[in-house]
Amino acid sequence: MLKLVQLYVYDLSNGLARQLSLQLTGKQIDGIWHTSVVVFGREIFYGQGISITHPGQSHHGNPLRMVDVGQTDIDEETFEEYLTEMRQHYTADKYHLLDFNCNSFTNDVVGFLTGGSIPDWIKDLPSDFLSTPFGAALRPTIDNMFRRPIPGAVSTPATIQPTPQSARAAINASPDPALASTLLQSVASQATLGPSSMAPPSQSTSTVAAPVHICTNPTSFHNTLKTHRAVVAFFTSATCGPCRMIEPLFDQLAHEKTEAAKLAGGIAFAKIDMGVGMGGMVGSEYGVRVTPTFIFFLDGIKKHEMKGANRAELTSQVNMLLFEAYPPHPHSKVTIPALEKVSTNPILFTQVPKLDIVTTKLCSFVDSASRPIPNSQTIKHTLSSEFAGYLRGQFSSNGKAVRSSATPQMLTKWTETTKTLVGHLPPSQLFPLVDMWRLAILDNVVSSWCATAAGNMTDPIQILIVKALSTLRSSEAPSTMRNYILTTLRLLSNTFSDLTLAHHVLSPSGKRSSVTSLVITTLLHEDASVRTAASSLAFNMAAAIQKVRIEQMRAMNGSVSGLDEDGEWEIELVSAVLEAIRNEVQNEDIVHRLTASLAFLLRLSPVYESQLAPLLEVLQAKETLQSKLEKGGCGEQGVQNNDIRSLIAQVAESLLVHMAWDNTRGGGIQHKTYRDCEQCTL
Repeated sequence: MLKLVQLYVYDLSNGLARQLSLQLTGKQIDGIWHTSVVVFGREIFYGQGISITHPGQSHHGNPLRMVDVGQTDIDEETFEEYLTEMRQHYTADKYHLLDFNCNSFTNDVVGFLTGGSIPDWIKDLPSDFLSTPFGAALRPTIDNMFRRPIPGAVSTPATIQPTPQSARAAINASPDPALASTLLQSVASQATLGPSSMAPPSQSTSTVAAPVHICTNPTSFHNTLKTHRAVVAFFTSATCGPCRMIEPLFDQLAHEKTEAAKLAGGIAFAKIDMGVGMGGMVGSEYGVRVTPTFIFFLDGIKKHEMKGANRAELTSQVNMLLFEAYPPHPHSKVTIPALEKVSTNPILFTQVPKLDIVTTKLCSFVDSASRPIPNSQTIKHTLSSEFAGYLRGQFSSNGKAVRSSATPQMLTKWTETTKTLVGHLPPSQLFPLVDMWRLAILDNVVSSWCATAAGNMTDPIQILIVKALSTLRSSEAPSTMRNYILTTLRLLSNTFSDLTLAHHVLSPSGKRSSVTSLVITTLLHEDASVRTAASSLAFNMAAAIQKVRIEQMRAMNGSVSGLDEDGEWEIELVSAVLEAIRNEVQNEDIVHRLTASLAFLLRLSPVYESQLAPLLEVLQAKETLQSKLEKGGCGEQGVQNNDIRSLIAQVAESLLVHMAWDNTRGGGIQHKTYRDCEQCTL
């Protein structure tokens, strides 16, 4: 007789995630999901080991949702045998809030009972959280909370350790650090809390192997194959001595390679114990008869099988699988000496104005506003005393100046002041305020806070960007808006002084769209100073992307496949930079920055072959760059600076080349070749 299988869903944050996630992470997260399986009149869940209670009687209280996930024809006795085997696997010391948790367990159980899986909106929660700057910064803190005990230490499963100093800044970056820390601790406590009668956890000697996917049935393994480009499957058993010998290397490779291949559909390392659950069925499906056996999959297709505990071969086969899944980028073979001399450090605008003059001017604008500004006296005090006082302490050349630290309360107050002034003053009177934020953003406390701010209501940078875009679309004379646009571009360039904020600026879920719109519009501005600032911002954007790609290429042995790559966005930005180069006939520095920006955007781009190379040919990119070296291209005689001339020539010859497809070699296999590129070895 078929039995109904239900998933009970709880929110470990008790509604706080829905209320505060935008503020803390910049992304809407509706809950911190805990799940349990209800079948045969029992509720089964994983925390401090596997726990069983009457439905709705667990320490989590009443479920937020009850989801029907299917029916099972497995009898209760067989299910009890399955749970007995699972207890060896789902022990308290292995629990990890993000990587091996209650939802990992319920997904396994649902797969065993019904052949299905739990909903994606539950499974995807950890990756959704970690994709935010706040989540990524807090990852070390969360890992520190869930560490297995070292030999000889008292066992304390899922002990909440003091927050590491390296991650303290991440919590401080939130608008309410105390709340962020409390929420995290509360969720961790709720997640692992279990019945007091639970048996003590087994001892272990290392941190939990988070990148290793534990698969106990065909459904969970097939799901791993579907969601990852490359999969290394380790078939093992508890009585296998050679398995114990090579397991540490497998775990090490899992940590190293998954960290390097943080890609959409990257690599997964799956461990299948042939004696646990339905692991034997997974092994039988692929003809596994001995342990250890390693099977390597690419796009769900078996590519290679390895038997035995050969350490060198395992390492080699993992590297070969990654090479095949993510082959080296063609540009990894291209050398551009002039480009190598260009620093990828951001161009920053650090000049400190006379703050007394700045605040006096702002306060006079407040007093003379065309319509009364609410709380004007408080606003003037905030500007001249609090905001300016903080800047004096941070940037004064006087060694006796008192350096103060910006608090979330201060930053929130400054943001509210900014919002009010932007709504009441014209752009021509707002640029002193933008200049104050330009300086403030150079302080990592301020930049970290801005990285976690979300939405026009709480994000000062976004408020100023929106005002700049509306100003550019207005019918006002360019001369009246010039200072505001110029200082806004310089402010945005300074956001790249902080890696977390730079990531947020370039993230599709962050400010990328609005920042791109602003830089594309201003690259063609009639004022040379504005164009210089816009080209600096374009350079910082491209250089930040280039640094990420280089790090990834080194980790992946030459392969590059971006986490947040967007071909349409790259086409838009590359087209704008090329147009700006074509139109710039006055300023060599602007041409220099734009050429470097173009090179950084093109070099190692994952979409170079498929989308950018054809575009470059259509736009005659090579000819555009080379024209800057000729008379009238930039100045009467063309670019004169030798370093800039070398960069232009080498980028034109090495990156802006026509790509052809050669189907005549390799028995019909397509090979990529580059005409006019002697340095490319493909």
